Amino acid sequence: MSQTPATAPGNGLPAGTRRPLTALDVLSFVCELFAFATLAFWGFAAWPFAWNILFGIAAPVAAILLWAFFVSPRAVFAIHPFARAIVELLVYLSATIAWWTMGLAWVGLGYAVIAVTVGLLAGRRRLAA
Repeated sequence: MSQTPATAPGNGLPAGTRRPLTALDVLSFVCELFAFATLAFWGFAAWPFAWNILFGIAAPVAAILLWAFFVSPRAVFAIHPFARAIVELLVYLSATIAWWTMGLAWVGLGYAVIAVTVGLLAGRRRLAA
């Protein structure tokens, strides 16, 4: 009598396992980190003293909390995939606007194109699964 391993709900893999990381997963993670680092840099560089400490800490913390609550693979709140995409785009948009307000519109535009492309590809893969 053979015994089959239990599967994790929703992904068909044995319990306690995950699918292997892909290049798209790594690019998505890099885009997230770049957004958080951008918001920290913006907060510390674009504001006068005292405000720079507040915004340099609060902006990336707010983005990280939004990401952890709604977007991350182990999100605290399970929301509709389109609402998840909106939150993801808001974080990317905030980083893009931060570059634009610092006078580096081309960096912001380049980041926006890369982040949205990676987000669309990752989102399509999540919806297809």
